[in-house]
Amino acid sequence: MKADKIIKNAKIFTSNKDMPQATALAVKDGKFIYVGDESGLSDYEGDVTDFNGKFIMPGIIDSHVHVTMSVGFEYKDMGEYIMCDSKKGALDFIADYIKNNPGKTCYNFLLERVFLHGEEITKEDLDAISGDSEIMILEGEAHSIWANSKLLERHGITDDIIDPVPGLSYYVRKDGHITGNIFEAAAETPFLIDGAEKLTDEQIDAALKRWIDFSENAGVVGVFDAGIPECNDFHERVYKRLKKMDEKGELPVYIDGCYVITQPRQVPEAIENLKRFKSEYNTKHLKVHTLKIFNDGTLKIGTAALVTPYEDTGEKGTAAFNKDQIADLLMQLNEAGLDLHLHTVGEGASRNVLDGVEIAKKKLGDKYNVKVTCAHLEIQDDADIDRFAKLGVNANYTPWWHAGNMGGNPYDTWRVLLGESRAKKMYRCKSVWKSGANVTWSCDDIHYGDFNNWSPYLSMEVGMTRWINKNTRAAELNWTVGSYPSSDEQMSIEEMIIGYTINGAKQLGIEDTKGSIEVGKDADFIVFDNDLLTAKKEGFSHNKPTAVYFCGEIRK
Repeated sequence: MKADKIIKNAKIFTSNKDMPQATALAVKDGKFIYVGDESGLSDYEGDVTDFNGKFIMPGIIDSHVHVTMSVGFEYKDMGEYIMCDSKKGALDFIADYIKNNPGKTCYNFLLERVFLHGEEITKEDLDAISGDSEIMILEGEAHSIWANSKLLERHGITDDIIDPVPGLSYYVRKDGHITGNIFEAAAETPFLIDGAEKLTDEQIDAALKRWIDFSENAGVVGVFDAGIPECNDFHERVYKRLKKMDEKGELPVYIDGCYVITQPRQVPEAIENLKRFKSEYNTKHLKVHTLKIFNDGTLKIGTAALVTPYEDTGEKGTAAFNKDQIADLLMQLNEAGLDLHLHTVGEGASRNVLDGVEIAKKKLGDKYNVKVTCAHLEIQDDADIDRFAKLGVNANYTPWWHAGNMGGNPYDTWRVLLGESRAKKMYRCKSVWKSGANVTWSCDDIHYGDFNNWSPYLSMEVGMTRWINKNTRAAELNWTVGSYPSSDEQMSIEEMIIGYTINGAKQLGIEDTKGSIEVGKDADFIVFDNDLLTAKKEGFSHNKPTAVYFCGEIRK
């Protein structure tokens, strides 16, 4: 048989459990037509390339990214990072910066809430610095902001405004008046993506091409785009540009898209729009069939929903959807042939999903066919660890967080929030993996920047080591260098690769065509000069492919 490409003398990790490793492969018309040892190549004709022992693995599938949101941030001034140790220090920093950079209509800043030590910044504090210019401070994890009166006024935020999701996404009030502090996606996102609607098609395309170039160089061949909350108009504009790119043959990455909601009241409209998205954005490399929900927030600001209360406040946080609402939603999605992906940082948010899946499965029996993914899973209750496997729910983790995430000493932060024992039991990906669940990996960054945190090799390193050290490739090490508890949750390199390949394909529902090096599948594979299976774990993040193939065509 004639082949377009024949490779021999390689070390191939296939992500195929029936044939984990091979030494040779052949490609024709963008598909693998042979995978095995070199003796089997005698049946194929064509130019043969000797890889001299180079390492080959399937292309990376990143199962939770923010392509469209990052386009919205591409041309936005993210602001100055405030280094301080008190509210006064933060306000002094802002005042000094504005004094030294006068005349701007808007000033943006970044601040880790932990540096305020429980103190709160109000709109009056910011108004005293500048009442003529807008001021916005973005909290470190981008799940809350502080705004001055000028900015609130332009967005129409007054004391009469209703909280979108009480207890989760809301406007902080004191004595009945808004303070300028706004929590979570349903309320804050319009501030974050402010101005994106003014971007031209050319600007959107330029941002997307930067991401495509990164993906090609990193060996990322497929992603799940987790979208933008409360900004579906702009989100769809980006999909329109991606569709045009794909129609012109300029999209060498498979994108599995979504439609985003934050509140139960949005479900009816969302399902109709998602059906439309599924029909309209259906090109070779762009598909949309998933509803994305922000079901809770983050641990650091107390908006992640828990089963056991926070140690410091005694509160449990609030999930956007309870188990019955999840079950009802799943019934509707099942009928429409759609899937579900949820932001679930806290154990309470993911338990609601697991309970909802259990209810829906009992009602629908063999007719149930919804792919459900819980993303992030920073903390899990012991009772729920094996339920992902039993219920067929995908467990998606962001491994570069597994050194404790950013901002101060991570263990001290979690210990205050969760107590000693629970702080030692975070990011339990190995436990969920061993239960038999489909575990997948992602970068979950919302800003392109230099793409450092988008690197799958950074996630692989931290997923294996669970610490940041002097050899780790990272743009800004705001983490404490050293070990993080739960070292028994460290993953092997084989598990990291599988989670980034075939498991990701299963989450997206494309395992029949992508995710492993198998006969009949798309010839997506990446080549390294060194053997990743034996590479040193510390500093693994510096690895990068020397060649990347997408559907049999070399892209790098």
